[in-house]
Amino acid sequence: MSEEIEEVEGDEEELFEHYRLKADPGQEVIRIDKFLMDRLPNTSRNKIQDAAKNGNVLVNEKAVKQNYRIKPGDEVSIVMPYPVREIELIPQDIPIDIVYEDEDLVVVSKPSNMVVHPGYGNYTGTLVNALVFHFDKLPQRQHDYFGRPGLVHRLDKNTTGIMVIAKTESALTYLAKQFFDRTSERRYHALVWGDVKEDGTVTGHIGRSLRNRKVMAVFPEGDHGKHAVTHYKVLERFGLVTLIECKLETGRTHQIRAHMKSIGHPLFNDNEYGGDTIVRGTTSAMYKKFIDNCFALIPGQALHAKTLGFTHPVTKEFMQFDSDLPTGFKLILDKWKSYTSNVEIEV
Repeated sequence: MSEEIEEVEGDEEELFEHYRLKADPGQEVIRIDKFLMDRLPNTSRNKIQDAAKNGNVLVNEKAVKQNYRIKPGDEVSIVMPYPVREIELIPQDIPIDIVYEDEDLVVVSKPSNMVVHPGYGNYTGTLVNALVFHFDKLPQRQHDYFGRPGLVHRLDKNTTGIMVIAKTESALTYLAKQFFDRTSERRYHALVWGDVKEDGTVTGHIGRSLRNRKVMAVFPEGDHGKHAVTHYKVLERFGLVTLIECKLETGRTHQIRAHMKSIGHPLFNDNEYGGDTIVRGTTSAMYKKFIDNCFALIPGQALHAKTLGFTHPVTKEFMQFDSDLPTGFKLILDKWKSYTSNVEIEV
């Protein structure tokens, strides 16, 4: 007896995994939690039951509870947060800008120049190290608090803005499903090179560059990369650069950065996607000094996670959070406003 099992690889941006399974024609009738536990790697029955309680287990495209009895031919899908990485999480007393917190989750505003999760080359000083310290100091914990910050999405090191982190296994599972189903709302502000003529949408597969594995590239529809969609609208024009708002329909690694570069508008000061040189403008020494002064105000790309909306895992209330642009980003916009008011721009 065998089942057809497909693992749908999770994104680096959205930290969940998705499996699809089809029960063999000779499948015995058993509870779905037992069926899944026997087939999925490194997964406990508790995790599967949590997933079912939160509507993350579907049979024939309908959500089922953990006591559903699997039948021959059933098509099963499940979404779960990724297993914990085998990295020691060292608590560190690092300041965190907490926007909101309750027993189930915490919403933070991440600064620039901070990695979200420990990994190769960044075992300390990350947002997760700071959160572990913060959680350890809390006077009360939920019964299913699991001793680590639960990530369902992340921001690049130099991208600032709003993030949500789960404090319980149940909250993590519930939030992961929303990011997978694209029912969460994510809006970013970005300063890009060039005069963006009109609002638009970028659709293009995103995958590891075939030339440089550290960055992502946009590919035509096909086998390489994963489907990605970014909607953008113009907020303010400065002739040589444009402030835009991006709304993510998918959550691929470096999605906004790769998509905007692909249409000729790399992010301002993005050193991995060609935005940290003069892309538009003159060759004068005065202009070069102006751009260098702008670059010096932020350590990387001018990208800020402005708004995040999601349904609370317990209250089921839709919550929306907004954050101000960081000081360096604001100063760059002020400089461009001053520059365009005093210099005639040729687009």
